[in-house]
Amino acid sequence: MADEPAFKPSAFYRDPLAALRWLERAFSFETTTLVTEPSGRIGYSEMTFRGATVSINSEFTGDIIGGVRMVSPLELDGRCTQFIRVRLDDGIDAHCEQARAAGARITQEPRDEFYGERTYRALDPEGHVWNFAQPLAQISIEDQEAATGLTIRTSLPEADHG
Repeated sequence: MADEPAFKPSAFYRDPLAALRWLERAFSFETTTLVTEPSGRIGYSEMTFRGATVSINSEFTGDIIGGVRMVSPLELDGRCTQFIRVRLDDGIDAHCEQARAAGARITQEPRDEFYGERTYRALDPEGHVWNFAQPLAQISIEDQEAATGLTIRTSLPEADHG
């Protein structure tokens, strides 16, 4: 589909219906697709926010992906392998307070970053990490490097074939 984004993250939950309700309340996401199996199990769902989509699904072990188990961080003693980044136009501090009031564990309070954004991080009830960012200013790569001592590239360096 031409209007579908190139990337669509998926998060897996023990209780996806509770997750959908919580994500609506905490982060103002909107449920736009909900596929329920005859057993009542949620097979697939989508939520949108500012035109972006995230898929929220039940845990599963399936032949569809070669028998790989897709599980909640609850199954992994709270370990995660990624976070989902969400961009806000404004109001990040109020958004953080809304998430906190809904029971999010705020793992990073709102703060200004050297690259020109204000960010915060939150854990949902099953332990997925959500990273929220609001643009503040355009900061050049040179200024970012000068402020941090980092080397920032816009592509991979040439491979060393020696």
